[in-house]
Amino acid sequence: MNRMMISAASALAMAVAVSAASAEPAVVYDAGGKFDKSFNEAAYNGIEKYKADSGDSYAEFEVQTDAQREQAFRRMAQRGADPVIGIGFSQATALEKVAKEFPDRHFAIIDMVVDLPNVQSIVFKEHEGSFLVGMAAAMASKSAKVGFVGGMDIPLIRRFACGYAQGAKYADPDVAVTENMTGTTPAAWNDPTKGAELARGQFDQGVDVIFAAAGGTGSGVYQAAKDAGKLAIGVDSNQNHLHPGTMLTSMLKRVDVAVYDSAMAVKNGNWQAGVTELGLAQDGVGWALDEHNASLISDDMKARIEAAKADIIAGKIVVHDYMADSSCPL
Repeated sequence: MNRMMISAASALAMAVAVSAASAEPAVVYDAGGKFDKSFNEAAYNGIEKYKADSGDSYAEFEVQTDAQREQAFRRMAQRGADPVIGIGFSQATALEKVAKEFPDRHFAIIDMVVDLPNVQSIVFKEHEGSFLVGMAAAMASKSAKVGFVGGMDIPLIRRFACGYAQGAKYADPDVAVTENMTGTTPAAWNDPTKGAELARGQFDQGVDVIFAAAGGTGSGVYQAAKDAGKLAIGVDSNQNHLHPGTMLTSMLKRVDVAVYDSAMAVKNGNWQAGVTELGLAQDGVGWALDEHNASLISDDMKARIEAAKADIIAGKIVVHDYMADSSCPL
């Protein structure tokens, strides 16, 4: 074993050092790192809240390579972590394999369904939240041209894009929507330089509001928007504070709540396996309005967005789900 492999193995062992007696939770973050200011960081915030509220500690590991996923889950389960929570669809294969090996341990996965009696699968209706920020984009746009920058080109991210486009068209049927994906590998989640390049390309075409659903890549989009005097929309976590005056809003995906609830359910003895789907009705997705973007959202914009939110919850507006039908009718 070379020095790099020894170092990685040692780091993993240290990261998951949690006693079997404590049965404390563990989190395996996806590519991009826990401080990506987006998806992974939402999970981190959730497990930190659990730590603060419960008084328990937790184990964690930040995946650098695909080979580390299975090793991380197995080592955490061996050390007694409970539940073991995988962040992101990419964790599904490794988590499923290890969950079968430890049928008495609880597992949870975000953004994918693993059908096992000891796995809780938590998925979100991202298209519903994206619809609302698409409305905001269209209403804020002065050029009637809005954009979308996705991370890895997968059906999940196209669900964001399709929901966004539907919301934009609902607010303004004449708005034009430009869409780019960053790449086809996990590296697409952590490429701010490429994000900035794609954003600048859209701005050159007249786009003046861009929604980035791209993990850490989004930071490049937001910086490009600030530099160009345009608007951007954050994702997953509330990113309004990153560039006040530039961030129109953020599409909230409550990964923090999902992680917190799963860990607390094990602690309280009421954990359940199966699929949990979180949309607007469950406050699992939404849009962010706070002191950092209040000046960018008019009363009329807020009223229209909130009315659409109520209509989606009531079933009066049905937002097409790209993952149920891989088309985007506009």
